[in-house]
Amino acid sequence: MENQEIARIFSEIADLLEIKGGDPFRIRSYRNGSVVIEGLTESLKSLYEKGAKGLEGIPGIGLSLREKIIEMLDAGKCKYHDELLKELPAGILDLLKVSGVGPKKAALLYKELGVASVNELEKAAKGHKLHDLPGLGEKSEQNIIKAIAGLRAVSGRFNLHVALSHAEDFKAYLKKIPGVSTVESAGSLRRWKDSLGDLDILVIAKDPVVVMDAFVNHPDVKDAISKGETKSSVTLKSGLQVDLRVLEKKTFGAAWQYFTGSKEHNIALRDRAKRMGLKINEYGVFTEKTGKRIAGETEEDVYKSVGLPWIPPELRENRGEIEAAEKGGLPDLLEVSDIKGDLHVHTMESDGSNTLEEIAAAAMKFGYQYVAITDHSRAVGIAHGLDEARALKQIEAIDAFNERLKKSGKKFRFLKGAEVDIRADGTLDHSDRVLSKLDCAVGAIHSGFNMSLADMTGRIIKGIQTGKLNILAHPTGRLIGVREAYQVDMEAVMDEAKKHGVALELNSYPERLDLNDVYCKRAKEKGLLVAISTDSHSIAHLSNIAYGVHAARRGWLEKKDVLNTRGLKEVRGR
Repeated sequence: MENQEIARIFSEIADLLEIKGGDPFRIRSYRNGSVVIEGLTESLKSLYEKGAKGLEGIPGIGLSLREKIIEMLDAGKCKYHDELLKELPAGILDLLKVSGVGPKKAALLYKELGVASVNELEKAAKGHKLHDLPGLGEKSEQNIIKAIAGLRAVSGRFNLHVALSHAEDFKAYLKKIPGVSTVESAGSLRRWKDSLGDLDILVIAKDPVVVMDAFVNHPDVKDAISKGETKSSVTLKSGLQVDLRVLEKKTFGAAWQYFTGSKEHNIALRDRAKRMGLKINEYGVFTEKTGKRIAGETEEDVYKSVGLPWIPPELRENRGEIEAAEKGGLPDLLEVSDIKGDLHVHTMESDGSNTLEEIAAAAMKFGYQYVAITDHSRAVGIAHGLDEARALKQIEAIDAFNERLKKSGKKFRFLKGAEVDIRADGTLDHSDRVLSKLDCAVGAIHSGFNMSLADMTGRIIKGIQTGKLNILAHPTGRLIGVREAYQVDMEAVMDEAKKHGVALELNSYPERLDLNDVYCKRAKEKGLLVAISTDSHSIAHLSNIAYGVHAARRGWLEKKDVLNTRGLKEVRGR
């Protein structure tokens, strides 16, 4: 069982307990455990292989959760989870996938209307049976119908981090097979798209039959769709399809380029080759007149054959990258090593899992110069948001902690920050007294997602116009595969942000990756700075910065375009 599956089960236990009206402390324990596990960089399986004590010391994972992790790693299931599922209808968890429906609302719908599946919810909404329930109305019915349509539109796709976890597991598994010399991912995963329909893996091996036998017998495989000598496809227990191809060394570069895509990029590249009297396919580059093969062993040779430098996979979307490459104008893309600090991190004061001491130690291991502590303001009650008194107390605590760091000779510093809600009327959820003491005010929307285009745009612009914000967090509010972006005129928001010196956040949380790549490119064109932050709720989430950096690369961002590639003095001077 992989980390993502264990995290999912803990999250479902929390949801099921909340639907049942269980103990809030216990619910929070499972929910925090899910968040921590989801952000781990090392697999629980690997930690457990070191012995039961290998699981000790994971922040937020106590004895009870640790015992259930061991149970899942040993037996492949969790008895407590199974028992909870038997107590409630099978489809009730699916209700939580509908944007706007949380555990409490799901419990209300089940108790009052007997709704226990998405289909039943849709029928009830269309039959106007919801608007008499507390907290619901005719507008809620319309929003739920719309959310269900959106959910169905993305069904069958998997978030990047889920697919990446499977890919890394398969690559490690296949590399152990005798005779395998190369294993690489291709497709949407290699281009770091935020979601994908399937997973492509390419291999160079001496004996393809041995590789295919091992592949279809991987422990996570549910069904073998097809099995051949050079290509096989399987469906995993998670539902993800994985395609494996075994290739010859002389054709690997051409195949890697071809199966990485995108389709639009490949068509543009083939059209260019055709104008030069060449033909490109997954087997190589050939002259059209003689059929002579002139390239194919490496991707660099494939691009060189049509007069281009190698193009990074993240750019291969046919958005001008071929024209830029031809002119020598490809961007010098951002690297993870360029990041000097994180500007959106939560502590135990709101809904995070760690103390200042723990965050500082982890951040210094990343080589960071700074981290902005940005706990929620009071509007986010579910996250134990800070009122004015608690916010001022935290500011004092950060100053004191920084003073201790200075005395100990450490160069790392915390920035005093807050994730401040932009209320429906555009005012901010912290007083000027608090805001004036902050180094980094991060404005955010956490409610009222169904506002009209004009109202939401006006709300955000009013928040920016206060002159109190430094960064606009997760600017479109999307949750990949769960919630569509709210209606907002991003052109107008970007123009106002530029006017007031507000950076736009690229939230690195894998379910967000918001700004998306298209908006990142537009921000760059407008001369706006982007802050790539992790929105960490656990020190394990700090490593999610890689997702943000690759999303930024898809948006053509360079070091100069990103706020937190700057050192502490320069960032403080903004």
